[in-house]
Amino acid sequence: MRLTPEQQDIIREEIHAIFGPEARVHLFGSRTDDTARGGDIDLYIEAPGTEAELLDRELRLYARLQRRLGERRIDIVTHDPNRPLRPIDRHARETGVVL
Repeated sequence: MRLTPEQQDIIREEIHAIFGPEARVHLFGSRTDDTARGGDIDLYIEAPGTEAELLDRELRLYARLQRRLGERRIDIVTHDPNRPLRPIDRHARETGVVL
């Protein structure tokens, strides 16, 4: 995984502050490959909420991570575990690393 322990802690702190302690987060995409270089930070977050609530939290999380991690490309995918899985949800769960 190509995130420092400090970056992982920041991501977990911010997700739990915004989405609550029950939220689960996976890092997926190129940052899970230790042999790759560069790439954005792809985060998959499972937390209950309506689409509007999850979008609001996603935008707040993005802003807070930009401030704490520095300006970088961050993609965030949210999913309410009470809803059916989409292809991106399956992919992130299967290939991602739990933070």
